[in-house]
Amino acid sequence: MTLARRLQAGGAQVTILEGAPRSGGLVAPAAIGGFTWDRFYHVILRSDSHLLALLADLGLTDRLRWADTRTGFYMDGRLHSLSSALDFARFPALSSIDKLRLAATILRAAGIRDWRPLESVRAVDWLRRWSGQRTLERIWLPLLRAKLGAHAEDASAAFIWAIIARLYGARRSPMKRESFGYVEGGYATILDALERKLEAEGIRCRYGARVEQILESSGQVAIKVATGEHLDFDAVVLTVPCGQAAALCPQLSEQERDRLLGVTYMGIICDALVLKHPLADYYVTNITDSWVPFTGVVEMTALVDRATFGGHSLVYLPRYATQQDHLWGESDESIHRLFAPAVGRMYPSFRPEDIVAFQVSRIRELLAVSTLDYSTTLAPPVRTSLANVFIVNSAQIVNGTLNVNETLELAEDKVAELWTAIEEGAKGKGEGGKGRAGNGRISRSTGAG
Repeated sequence: MTLARRLQAGGAQVTILEGAPRSGGLVAPAAIGGFTWDRFYHVILRSDSHLLALLADLGLTDRLRWADTRTGFYMDGRLHSLSSALDFARFPALSSIDKLRLAATILRAAGIRDWRPLESVRAVDWLRRWSGQRTLERIWLPLLRAKLGAHAEDASAAFIWAIIARLYGARRSPMKRESFGYVEGGYATILDALERKLEAEGIRCRYGARVEQILESSGQVAIKVATGEHLDFDAVVLTVPCGQAAALCPQLSEQERDRLLGVTYMGIICDALVLKHPLADYYVTNITDSWVPFTGVVEMTALVDRATFGGHSLVYLPRYATQQDHLWGESDESIHRLFAPAVGRMYPSFRPEDIVAFQVSRIRELLAVSTLDYSTTLAPPVRTSLANVFIVNSAQIVNGTLNVNETLELAEDKVAELWTAIEEGAKGKGEGGKGRAGNGRISRSTGAG
């Protein structure tokens, strides 16, 4: 949506084709137990400059709320607080030397500005060097497995650097307490305002328009939509995951298709619970015990006022899943029946009757795994072998954790490159670069999303 605005402002006539019935993708809202909030969990950091700029542009700054939060750690069947320096000093899982090395690792990562050398080093090797073998085995490796599953040891050090740097930025000086934010009403508020902005700027948004095929012929791009329509555009920007891009464009070269299909994606299966009572007072609880079927606990109402949910608590139980995870084939009810008893085992005060409502959401292609030398070997380029078909997708975030701020930054960063490529494609058709002149029709396609 941001990319569409930038292209429209440059002179193009932009149409957004969205496969889903409404905008939002990963930040789309959902109705959970009669309350509307984000389908998956999201927070805003004070360092999220692109997202904060968008909120200001949409006139939503006055609806932004901040709060200090706490972090929990579930290890060896016990819940520990890791919310302050004192908590860290008391943390029983590590020796004093281990803690010093862990702190040094975090400070080291927070101080790195050039991430590129880290791309050629495995995360586990870098963490072992700085934190030591015991801390790697007790802390880092379980957390990497929770996020990346069987791909935990394939990730580059640039991946863990991005996570540490972002979360370190959430801690305010001088107390270094976590400070997170949210907009009243969640991302539904942001998306509604953004849709109004798009309409005011003349951008056409078509929902429920799932793209089935993209073909280039005679300098035009023909799009086949699931509704049976055939649409023609001067240029198309694909924002779908890499595998979908390869499937939609049969004219891509074999080399391009291999590169797109070589990107490894993690997915997410998330059980959102509306509860009568809070579980704890931690926004996020990291989990290292392998018996727990989900990979973390995110208690949104440790940040968001519980009055938003009628005095109830909203809790997310995410499981980051490889493409081979057996839970993809399970029903929502089966997943909930697996997750709920584990909550009771972790939190003795929890009772099954505390659950007011639940909703299971899943995304198969969520996060592209930053493997070794990812930016040069797998990250898709903006240009394709088709002169008027381009790719801007989250797999181009080569050293991040896939959050909204990084997605907005990606859109802003790719605009200039995209304009150059579009104009060169237009010149190739003998049109003298009419794209920026104001009468080119540019489509942002969300394909099968």
